[in-house]
Amino acid sequence: MALSEQFLQEDLHPIDIVEHLAEHHDWEFDRIGDDQIAMAVEGQWRTYSITLAWSSYDETLRMVCTFEMEPPEEKIPALYHILNDVNDQCWAGAFTYWDEQKLMVYRYGLVMTGAQAVSPDQVDTLIHAAFTNCERFYPAFQLVVWGDQTPEQAIQVAIAEAFGRA
Repeated sequence: MALSEQFLQEDLHPIDIVEHLAEHHDWEFDRIGDDQIAMAVEGQWRTYSITLAWSSYDETLRMVCTFEMEPPEEKIPALYHILNDVNDQCWAGAFTYWDEQKLMVYRYGLVMTGAQAVSPDQVDTLIHAAFTNCERFYPAFQLVVWGDQTPEQAIQVAIAEAFGRA
């Protein structure tokens, strides 16, 4: 059954949908306000902080997925280099580095102009894409920052995805 089939055909607030998905997936979450929710999602490499906020002004559901990254100062140029390489691989959403907060950030805005309804499937796909991209590229970021690999070498780890099952 599709996630959208679990909800009635009523118009739900986008953050209400996110809250239901967080409960469904058994993720820790905190409803910060009517228009914002924060969650913690456990991955293979680390726990990711995911915040979603609804802006009725521009009808956009904004998602920010963060994890700590504290590179030595001399590694910042290489980190920015690999960020450009990684963003070439991401068609929906993009990574950035917030130096002041020492956070790696994956962000995406789902624009729903014209009073379109946000569906549970869209929200689940949005969160899944953030989580998947963070898990996929985390090792490459680490190799550049701590493993003395060049961005070109490190990105190969993320590009060389395994296919099939063991």
